[in-house]
Amino acid sequence: MNSIKFIFKMLLKLLLLYLLSIRYLLKAALSIIKNIYNNLGKRLRFSIAFKMTVIYTFIFSMILFLFTNGILFGFRHFLISQAISEEKIIIYLRTLFIILAFADLIFLFALIILSSKTSTKMLAPVEEMTRTVKKISVDNFDTRLNVSGSKDELKDLAETFNDMIDRIQKSYELQNQFVSDASHELRTPIAVIQGYANLLDRWGKDDKSVLDESITAIKNESENMKNLVENLLFLARGDKNTQKVEIEEFLLNELIDEIIKETKLIDNTHIIICKYNLEVGINADRKLLKEAIRIFIHNSVKFTPADGTIELKTEIKKKNIHIVVEDTGVGISKEDLPHIFNRFYTADKSRTKNAGGNGLGLSIAKWIIEKHKGIIDVESTLGKGTKITVSLPLKA
Repeated sequence: MNSIKFIFKMLLKLLLLYLLSIRYLLKAALSIIKNIYNNLGKRLRFSIAFKMTVIYTFIFSMILFLFTNGILFGFRHFLISQAISEEKIIIYLRTLFIILAFADLIFLFALIILSSKTSTKMLAPVEEMTRTVKKISVDNFDTRLNVSGSKDELKDLAETFNDMIDRIQKSYELQNQFVSDASHELRTPIAVIQGYANLLDRWGKDDKSVLDESITAIKNESENMKNLVENLLFLARGDKNTQKVEIEEFLLNELIDEIIKETKLIDNTHIIICKYNLEVGINADRKLLKEAIRIFIHNSVKFTPADGTIELKTEIKKKNIHIVVEDTGVGISKEDLPHIFNRFYTADKSRTKNAGGNGLGLSIAKWIIEKHKGIIDVESTLGKGTKITVSLPLKA
């Protein structure tokens, strides 16, 4: 009786162990199937080469299936026409089916390898583009995609991408230059202020002349820094499209008269005239447009010798209003003319430093005019003067 119980317990344990083994085997098999399914799904979703291989294999499998059935069907009719018995026909057909199935499997296996290689070769340019793109960084901005070879969609894509990188690189370089120039412009007044502060600390307490000179210099440099920072903030808002442009309708001639009057109040060394000031309405941001015109006049004042003439006038041409600022100043050379609207650009560093300014005024004026869908034309001759024509649509 004890022996029977022992055997029964052993059999029960073996059965449980067997069931546990079956469970773990099934779990492992399901895990493998799930991984295969996930990998296949991932490849089908993301791998173009795998998709192409599957499509090629499926298409040729259908062709082989139809071809095999056609051979079997034709061979059967041939055997029937030879008056062969049904048993032998079945044997012959089975033999032929096995041969064809084996040949089909070999052909499909070779086709899968060939399709995979063909797909990989076809997509090799894409992989090369991917590797090249991964190399592009801030420190390696000169890398470009290879556009040699036949004219196709990938070449068009590569050329478009290269153009985009060119624009990004240019923008990045301009930004770096802008930051460098701004730092340089700010460094000078800071150094001057620091120098005069040290001078005050050493001698200014007892020497009134040193005290007055230092206070005047610090005030001037502080004002220059304030103007520079305000200009930088204006351009930064313009770059981010956060600078407000409030369009309103007003009479342009009244704005011109106002600018002429204010300019004469602060400048009595030049002849400032306005021969033609048409009474015309315009839709624009009055404050910004006034700022742009004042920048042009201020430049004329800086670079026109005393007793020189600065003329401001308006005229209508082809449904546009032209605002002309013309002076008899020193003029601008042909080499400098294309660059005068660049930020921090100054045609004559020493002359500009003496006249005051940081090379941002014309950049701001250009931004304002372009925001009003206007065009700026500059004509200048060294030693004779400069003529700036701002063309604005009568209805912005």
